[in-house]
Amino acid sequence: MESSKKDKKKQKKIESESESESESEKEEKKQKKSEKKEKKEQKKQKSSSSESDSESQKKIKESSKKKKKEEKEEKKENENQNENENEETGIDKRAFPLANKKLQKTIFETISRATQLKKIKKGANEATKTLNRGISELIVIAADAKPLEIVLHLPLLCEDKNVPYVFVESQKFLGRACGVSRPVIAASILSKGPDDLQTTLEKLKLDIEQLLI
Repeated sequence: MESSKKDKKKQKKIESESESESESEKEEKKQKKSEKKEKKEQKKQKSSSSESDSESQKKIKESSKKKKKEEKEEKKENENQNENENEETGIDKRAFPLANKKLQKTIFETISRATQLKKIKKGANEATKTLNRGISELIVIAADAKPLEIVLHLPLLCEDKNVPYVFVESQKFLGRACGVSRPVIAASILSKGPDDLQTTLEKLKLDIEQLLI
């Protein structure tokens, strides 16, 4: 009897242990499942974030491409417009950089001011002399000089002497700005002028640099 009781107790113990083991196994399985679920969700989040990032990058690239294309088209349009204007006015393509209407107005006003201060030299020969003497601040050349070859040495000399130069459309208007009734094919604004003239010249040089870009 005692042995049977012992056996029963043992069996109960074994059963309770097996039950506790099965419960712990169940808990482990549940935990593993939840971990897997969490991992899946994390992966989904990562993939969705990477997709959104890639989409935003694509959009940025597309917008930058569009902007560049628009800039190119605008530049080409401006070039064509300038070419058409040059053809209409009969200006040689070698007359570069050519000031636009707005800049020409500023150039003529500056030349008029320099003329009043006796800080101007008129004509291609006089302009050449000022460059060789190192007393020229800016060279202005008429793009409608006939033939253009008579002034084409000036840009080369300016580049050699590191002096800015610019073309304007009309030798007639250049002459008027210089205070004479006859046409002027080239003019040199002299250095060491008063402060207000120097300030205007510095601004003018920056505007001329923009034509070269």
